[in-house]
Amino acid sequence: MAIKKYKPTTPSRRGMSVIDYSALSKAGPEKSLLKPLKKNSGRNSYGRITVRHRGGGNRRKYRVIDFKRQKFDVKAKILSLEYDPNRSSHIALVEYADGEKAYITAPNNSKVGQEIMSGSNADIKSGNALALSGIPVGTFVHNVELYPGKGAQLARSAGNMAQLMAKEGKLALLRLPSGELRNVPIECMASIGQVGNLEHENVKIGKAGRKRYMGWRPTVRGSAMNPCDHPHGGGEGKAPIGRPGPVTPWGKPTLGYKTRKKNKKSNKFIVKRRK
Repeated sequence: MAIKKYKPTTPSRRGMSVIDYSALSKAGPEKSLLKPLKKNSGRNSYGRITVRHRGGGNRRKYRVIDFKRQKFDVKAKILSLEYDPNRSSHIALVEYADGEKAYITAPNNSKVGQEIMSGSNADIKSGNALALSGIPVGTFVHNVELYPGKGAQLARSAGNMAQLMAKEGKLALLRLPSGELRNVPIECMASIGQVGNLEHENVKIGKAGRKRYMGWRPTVRGSAMNPCDHPHGGGEGKAPIGRPGPVTPWGKPTLGYKTRKKNKKSNKFIVKRRK
């Protein structure tokens, strides 16, 4: 996919860019794989805001993605490549030999008509899914499971991939996109190759209104507030924070403060933390 730019007809249009969607399907999504998506506006089950600056945005339907890839040894053909408003990567509609349809995240350089397969008999080529035990060391993979049968949780966003570094006993060592080295059970499934839509990171939003379409509301700096509203607030002119480091509106350390629990069970699987 390429980046598309427009003539600067307005100040906001000058800096704006979008992904060129010309290679994607012109038809709508597969209706049998759509589900309604309710907006929570950052609120939890008690109705309290737990994630700030969320709300509004365009209405969406959820595309049911097959992250498990458990239809083994059945060939499937890519029918179309489609846009998904719920993720940064594009998705591919595939049809299996028995007529069943499913959505998968589109691998890089995937094309309509391409055949894919999952299972131990699948070739080591982009889009195919195998257990880590059947993938050669050094291969780049995406959509990696953390627990066998749970579905992919690692390396799912646009342009991401992990590398299989080693296999030892019941564990496989992966280098994740963040640089973290992590052990994963060797029975976990992973898809070969890299997630598509590599140019996603180069898109420029261009204007505030476009973030509103995405469901993001404005963020006000703490330093622009009064001291009764934020610990950074107050002072004459442009005042510094006035503390050893930046804090949240509730006085908790933030921006670089480590929040991962020291006694977390999965810590033993992390060989090397990300930088």
